[in-house]
Amino acid sequence: MSKALIKITYRQVIDAASVANIEKGIFNASYDEFLLKCQAYNPEGKHKTFTEMKAADGRANSLHYKAGFAIGPYINLLQNKMPHLQDTLEKQLTFETHKFEMIESDITNKAAHKVAVHYITQTHTLFAIIGEYFLLAEGDKLTINPGEPVETFMLKMQPGIAVSSYM
Repeated sequence: MSKALIKITYRQVIDAASVANIEKGIFNASYDEFLLKCQAYNPEGKHKTFTEMKAADGRANSLHYKAGFAIGPYINLLQNKMPHLQDTLEKQLTFETHKFEMIESDITNKAAHKVAVHYITQTHTLFAIIGEYFLLAEGDKLTINPGEPVETFMLKMQPGIAVSSYM
């Protein structure tokens, strides 16, 4: 396998069963923002779920983006460290940016609210895939001098991880 530049995305699903303080904050803030912003796409309140609102008015898809503003302070608390994702030496991976996703919600049932945060890394150099592990280095290491050591780490493939950019 030849070396490649990649970005990794980790998808964290957050719902009513989430227990960490930051997850609870994201859950509550995004639900409150959903209730506020969905009124524009459901003025009579006849649609109860996010799915129903999207089916009735395609503009409701913008709620992914609009509700995402409310989670900014909680994302900042992470200090660019991905929650629940570590390399094989238990070092947390860092993310460069994030994207918010509304999976489902219900204006009458907060427990039905379910969202995801997609954490996207900076560029990494992929040297090899060894079994179910990526051999990676931070940054662009495609043009290193032969014999020059490169600091690498191993990341296990697991649910919620995707290679979201490949060059």
